[in-house]
Amino acid sequence: MSKTQAKSGKTIRVRLFKSINGCQGRHRLSVRALGLRKLNDVRELQDSPSVRGLISQVSYLVRVEENV
Repeated sequence: MSKTQAKSGKTIRVRLFKSINGCQGRHRLSVRALGLRKLNDVRELQDSPSVRGLISQVSYLVRVEENV
């Protein structure tokens, strides 16, 4: 994470809106890495390239609700 992101403290709110049943195993692991366990579970995460990569991989399962 760059110093500017650490100082600014930008966060992303992510919600799991679709079930992980029937999806690829790697995508299940990505959802778990984001900290999402149940349907409609919400996590507020640091805005970083690694988190953005996980979100883009499972974009059909999650929604980014707001940028804080």
